[in-house]
Amino acid sequence: MLSDKDLDFLVETASPGVIDKPKLKQILREDEKFRNTFIEDEKVIRRLMDEEEIFLKISPALFFEILLRKVARDFKGVSYTIENTGMTKIPVFDTKDVVEFLGKESLLGYLADMLSSFTRIETYAFSIQVGKHLFENIQFNDLDMFSLMAVSETVEDEYRLGFYKRIGDICLFLLGIFPDYAEYDYRYPFSGQLKPQFRGKVRMGAEDYEKEGRKFYRLAAEHPSAKELDLSDVFWTLHEDFPKPRLWIVSARSATLPDRKTITIWKSAVVNSPKNDHLMAQMPR
Repeated sequence: MLSDKDLDFLVETASPGVIDKPKLKQILREDEKFRNTFIEDEKVIRRLMDEEEIFLKISPALFFEILLRKVARDFKGVSYTIENTGMTKIPVFDTKDVVEFLGKESLLGYLADMLSSFTRIETYAFSIQVGKHLFENIQFNDLDMFSLMAVSETVEDEYRLGFYKRIGDICLFLLGIFPDYAEYDYRYPFSGQLKPQFRGKVRMGAEDYEKEGRKFYRLAAEHPSAKELDLSDVFWTLHEDFPKPRLWIVSARSATLPDRKTITIWKSAVVNSPKNDHLMAQMPR
C-alpha cells in the first residue's frame, strides 16, 4: 500500500496538470494496473535518478519498486543477460525466461518490501531460562545472520517463520546489493586464493550464501504460517530460482550506481549496527 506521500510524488511527476488530484490519488489506490503505469512512467524514473534527496519524498518501498519495474522492462529489449560483479559472477539467462519470472507481481512486491526492510536495522534483546534460577541475556540485530540462525533454534516452531524469512532475505540482499561482501572473508581480492580458516570463525563464499538462502526459503515455504499469509508460493519460487531474483536485484543496484542512491541509504542503516564492520568496508565511499 502506497503512502499518501508516495501518491503525491506519482501524481505530481507523471500527471502534474491534473485538475482533481484527490480523485486521481483515489483511483491509484484502488486500481493496481493503473497505478503501475504511473510507477513505470519515464518521468517518474527520470526524477528518481536525478533528485539528490529522493528519499525525503518517497518511501523506500516505492523507490525499489520503481527500480525493479524498470529492470523488468529493460530486460524485454535484450536477448540474454550476464552480470560481472567484482569477484563474483552472476549466471547467464535467456531473457524470455527471466522476463516471465519478473512478471510475477507478488514476487516484485515481496522484493521491494524486502529491500526496503534493510534500510533500517533493528536490534533485539531478550532473556532465556537456562537453569532453575539462571537466565541468559541474548542481543542481536536483524542483519546478523548467524545470531538469527541460533535464535531460531531456541524459539517455538510457531515463531520460526520470521527468522527463516529474514535469514533467506539476508542471503539474497547481500548477494544482490553487496556481492563482493560474500567473498571478503573467503578469498584474497587480487589472487582469488582462499584465505586460511581460523578456529571459531565462520567462512562463507557466494555459493554458501546461496545454499543457505535456498535452505531457509524452503523452511519458510514449509512453515504452516506461510500459507496463511499467502507467502508459500513466493518462498518456493525464491528457493527454486534463487539466482533470478539475485540478478534482478544486482541489475536494479547497477541502474543507480552512478548516482549512488542505493548505497547511501544502507550506509546510514548499518553504520551503527554491531558485527557489520566488514559490510561497511565493502560499501563505495
